[in-house]
Amino acid sequence: MVAVNKLVKPFLKWAGGKRQLVPLIVENYIPKNYNSQTTYYEPFLGGGALLFALQPKKAVINDSNTELINCYKVVRDSVDELIDDLKSHENNEEYYYAIRDWDREKTFQDKTPVQRASRIIFLNKTCYNGLFRVNSQGQFNVPFGKYKNPNILDVAVLKAVSKYLNDNEIKILNSDFQTALKDAKRGDFVYLDPPYDPVLDTASFTGYDVNGFNKDEQIRLKDTFDDLDRRGCKVLLSNAYTNFITELYEGYKYTKISAIRAINSNAKKRGKVDEILVKNYE
Repeated sequence: MVAVNKLVKPFLKWAGGKRQLVPLIVENYIPKNYNSQTTYYEPFLGGGALLFALQPKKAVINDSNTELINCYKVVRDSVDELIDDLKSHENNEEYYYAIRDWDREKTFQDKTPVQRASRIIFLNKTCYNGLFRVNSQGQFNVPFGKYKNPNILDVAVLKAVSKYLNDNEIKILNSDFQTALKDAKRGDFVYLDPPYDPVLDTASFTGYDVNGFNKDEQIRLKDTFDDLDRRGCKVLLSNAYTNFITELYEGYKYTKISAIRAINSNAKKRGKVDEILVKNYE
């Protein structure tokens, strides 16, 4: 394992984020021969908690959320301009809704990558419960969080993440998960953290991406898992512990674990939930 910089950590809260599970995964579920020569793949990046915990020297990271991936690219390429822009934000309700409504306006197309990244970080830090959610038109629709002193700008973390992304061979993609994994080869380590199968049919939370992720997509992901296994990749997957998922992956080793979910639009649904970790290696 490579030495890690503790300041390299998620700069966004993300639904399904793995901060709670990362210590368990790092201690017990990383392939034994994982090293700096291995390429790490994470096609459902989200907040990047496991990526930043491992800090691999070679990685292919991907997410289908264009605004999220723009954030990572701006942190890598224009961190000083991003920091300057983040300093201009105000923590008040009227200002919040004005910034939130950018994606409802035609002029949104004219905003620079830095302005868009700054907006996402600002909304993420000041919206209700740190929830990234869009409606069917792809518009951010979370209400104002009313926090007294949100940490909108964390210079040390942003600069550390920028340095990590620049000092290592990290490819950042915004595509379908299968496309992102097309070059994965024998010995590479792939972590799959898709939108979770809903525990109840009414509980589905796919609101951080317009495309959603239904059972057909879960089946397509299982086919991809099988393909990666045939290629000789080391694959680890996390998901909800549901009958559908356990039956889907019954041919592989899996473990039931409890995780704490801090992000949900319904406060009653925050707390411990059962999750599954599936792997194809010892």
